[in-house]
Amino acid sequence: MNAIEMKHVNKSFGDFAIQNLDFALPQGAICGLVGENGAGKSTTIRLIMHALRPDSGEISVLGVDNASPEFQQVKEDVGIVLDEAYYPETLNAKQVGSVMADTYQRWDAAVYEGYLKRFDLPPKKFFKDYSRGMTMKLAIAVALSHSPRLLILDEATSGLDPIVRDEILELFSEFTRDPGHSILMSSHIVSDLEKLCDYIAFLHKGQLRFCAEKDALRDEYGIVSCAKAQLADLPAEAVCGVEQSPYGARVLVRRALVSSAFQIERANIEDIILFLVKGEKNA
Repeated sequence: MNAIEMKHVNKSFGDFAIQNLDFALPQGAICGLVGENGAGKSTTIRLIMHALRPDSGEISVLGVDNASPEFQQVKEDVGIVLDEAYYPETLNAKQVGSVMADTYQRWDAAVYEGYLKRFDLPPKKFFKDYSRGMTMKLAIAVALSHSPRLLILDEATSGLDPIVRDEILELFSEFTRDPGHSILMSSHIVSDLEKLCDYIAFLHKGQLRFCAEKDALRDEYGIVSCAKAQLADLPAEAVCGVEQSPYGARVLVRRALVSSAFQIERANIEDIILFLVKGEKNA
């Protein structure tokens, strides 16, 4: 079973649209959703959680149609961390836990208190006095304290210092050691996604440019550094993007289509995404 499936999903907002979005997150996997501001990442997450209704298409979460009455119960199995956590300013972390105990049937107060200690969150400090990093850590503690099977994370590591980010990524990795657990995670920090994720989905201007296994992407693409005069020697069908400077050119290529006469460097996920966008602009 896939943890999330989206089939031919469309949603229009006038001058912006999610177009024919086909996407699947296999159960037990972590998928990174990446794209520029305004690409449609948060809209996609809202569609998945039925906070927005698609104009057309089908969406299922944990095997249940998210437009069905049964989806309300499935939400118990989904932990959500949005790019902004909204709790009443006059509540403290201990009181947030009390509210969540009345919200989730499987709320585990001991697990929640354990995360507050792990994240060094003072239980009686008011939410209005939280830093950005503390806010995100509280939201993550809440998301993990009701036995979720699926985590949906929208910029969950944004605003955290590198040491805390690394701790949070390890926590997410621990979560998916259970083969029944899955994560969809959007982030602008591509290095975080590359470190953590099994799959990468690249959303650009409302269209899914690719969704593939991370290792398969790195095997498919490579970087050729060469003189500008050598660009003509590269097969046109192999070239996916070009970056030129006074000193030469860097080219994103499909490795299988390039002669062994060229030295091909390994491309990281950020290289692949940036070159594909540049290639579209230059087309």
